[in-house]
Amino acid sequence: MDPQLLSQLANDTMPYGKYAGRRLMDLPIAYLVWMQGKGWPAPPLGPKLALALEIKHNGLSYLLKPLRREP
Repeated sequence: MDPQLLSQLANDTMPYGKYAGRRLMDLPIAYLVWMQGKGWPAPPLGPKLALALEIKHNGLSYLLKPLRREP
């Protein structure tokens, strides 16, 4: 796993939609499941959202907390 990708996942924000401005790892799991059903957006956002869903689904969100930077 690429450490830079994990850092981006912990700090990048959703660029559009209902959750615009919210950090990707703070998106509700229901929203991520809905996005998966609709089809992930193009890279680089889509793969990050897919990884966020996988991490949340497996209860591993706590691993990204040390990587968070202050806004």
